[in-house]
Amino acid sequence: MGRTQNKANEGWVLAAVLVLSGFALGQAKEAANDAKSARTRRQIVVSIPDRKLAVLENGMVIRVFPVAVGAAVSPSPVGQFEIVTRLANPTYYHAGVVVPPGSGNPVGPRWIGLNQKGYGIHGTNQPRSIGHAESHGCIRLRNHQIEELYEMVRVGDTVEIRAERDERTAQLFGEATETVASATNVTIAAGQ
Repeated sequence: MGRTQNKANEGWVLAAVLVLSGFALGQAKEAANDAKSARTRRQIVVSIPDRKLAVLENGMVIRVFPVAVGAAVSPSPVGQFEIVTRLANPTYYHAGVVVPPGSGNPVGPRWIGLNQKGYGIHGTNQPRSIGHAESHGCIRLRNHQIEELYEMVRVGDTVEIRAERDERTAQLFGEATETVASATNVTIAAGQ
């Protein structure tokens, strides 16, 4: 009976080790998830006159992108917003038109939706529009840059769209960009 008792004890010890190992592994995964979700929220600031978007973390600019903003007939909304959706390879739907993901998709490879219905930050099938006021109100980036931005932000991050150049935008984006004849065209400095 001693031998049977030892095997039974070994079984219980092995079972206890496996349970405790699983518990420790579960706690490690939970801690990693907590750390991931505790990431500092980021803020996006868009300057309509500068045609630029800045990503901030803890008040520090970590990346600036050139953008296209709303045309005069369909201006970008101004104010404080929140990211409510993130979609990779979205399908475009508008007034009976459906465009599947791909090079012809007007919103490009990523959609970052705002809490104002119908507005978001996205890529484009018209890269020459970047730096101009040519969108239907959304904020457009070049496709490779929207993919980069998409990885930097999460649902719940804030978006501030500013209509006027002021001290805050000057601090974020530097000196005013040189405007060309009309208010809808802006010359973007080389390399941006």
